[in-house]
Amino acid sequence: MSNVLTLHEFSDDLAVHFRDINAEWIHAMFRLEETDRDVLENPRARIIDPGGVILFVEASGLGIVGACALQKTGATSYELTKMGVRESARGMGAGEFLLSAIIDRASSLGAETLYLLTNAKSAAAIHLYEKLGFQHDAEIMARYGARYERCNVAMRYHTEALR
Repeated sequence: MSNVLTLHEFSDDLAVHFRDINAEWIHAMFRLEETDRDVLENPRARIIDPGGVILFVEASGLGIVGACALQKTGATSYELTKMGVRESARGMGAGEFLLSAIIDRASSLGAETLYLLTNAKSAAAIHLYEKLGFQHDAEIMARYGARYERCNVAMRYHTEALR
């Protein structure tokens, strides 16, 4: 079904979709934390300018339905963050399409560490992360988990897979 899905790079005119898509799922499951607001309102300053990436997925007939960011957190480390797909597009494969693209981008950027922070309530997302090669990681949890109050799951994509 990926023939109806198209990838887009970040541009300032797409920033509103980054904010709205992520605010939608965060509000539905949690509460927006200050760190969320900062990144969602300032994606160029917080993600793009420091060397990160934001990708969007468009579904034909529906417009932009998903977004995901790679936030640079070290010389060769990136956090996969703010990944969301609009409820109206769930079940179309947009999440897997987007996640696969963001993993490929991390590899092309030379990422040696690719990790994510989430919550056990996000069971469908965790299943997708596991399906594409992320594994639960206590070291990532200890190092980065305190960044979000809601974080109780940390995962790492194995670096051998990035090469």
